[in-house]
Amino acid sequence: MAENWKETIYCATECSSCHKALKQDDKRILSSYSNDVICLNCKWKEERKPDYEEASKKMIGQCMMDIELKQSDPEGYCYSHFYPYQC
Repeated sequence: MAENWKETIYCATECSSCHKALKQDDKRILSSYSNDVICLNCKWKEERKPDYEEASKKMIGQCMMDIELKQSDPEGYCYSHFYPYQC
């Protein structure tokens, strides 16, 4: 994960999946498959994939090992995969 992850994801201007423009007040969320910023509609589609439960468990486990345990995740990066946020 890049050092400037907050700048990269919090105010992303485009969904990395459908390429829809994201306005400052649009809610966005991280993909459990790619860790990229996606819109809520794409997250909804992602959650309906047959392997979503497995992918999200794997992602959160890896995130916890990489971020949460090493840096105590003060900004909530791992949780940005499950809770929508705005710029």
